[in-house]
Amino acid sequence: MSGTVTTQTQGNESAATPALDRTIVLVGLMGAGKSSIGRRLAQRLGIAFVDADIEIERAAGRTIPEIFEAFGEPAFRDGERRVIRRLLEEPVVRVLATGGGAYMDDETRHIIQERAIALWLKADLDTLYERVSRRSNRPLLKTDDPKATLRNLMDRRYPVYAAADIIVETRRVPIETTVENVYQAVCDHLISVETPTA
Repeated sequence: MSGTVTTQTQGNESAATPALDRTIVLVGLMGAGKSSIGRRLAQRLGIAFVDADIEIERAAGRTIPEIFEAFGEPAFRDGERRVIRRLLEEPVVRVLATGGGAYMDDETRHIIQERAIALWLKADLDTLYERVSRRSNRPLLKTDDPKATLRNLMDRRYPVYAAADIIVETRRVPIETTVENVYQAVCDHLISVETPTA
């Protein structure tokens, strides 16, 4: 990676961002803010944003809850895998938000690690539950105890998410603060991989 791109800071001052030659893939549990933070991060970096879930729905002609209900989770994961592979094989650098289970799939995780920069938006249980409880379109949480289900997902997935290239803790702060933290973490990562070790 070499060179820089110019972005606009909140104070309208131009700032140099190390150049990206790979897509940034946001991973993490539902409610971590992958879509909302991803859109703002892409704008900050001056690149496009894509939501894998929207691309999956477009390809299937159905919503994700409808895919789960009609075909089950394995069929959804298969479609998810194909869509993410297609997006990462395209010669476009962007910010890509993925569903919470995408990085758990061995094949999907491998192509993300091979072709992109994985960034885990990590959040605690209470923060996630507060966010996801506002919406009713989470197929995996249609259980008798959704908070316990979410806790079980954290127990299984967090050790895998930890393999991401960048990890940023997301807390109950204004989204602009989180976006700034993520942006700085991306810059730090890019600088670290550009700088040869002694």
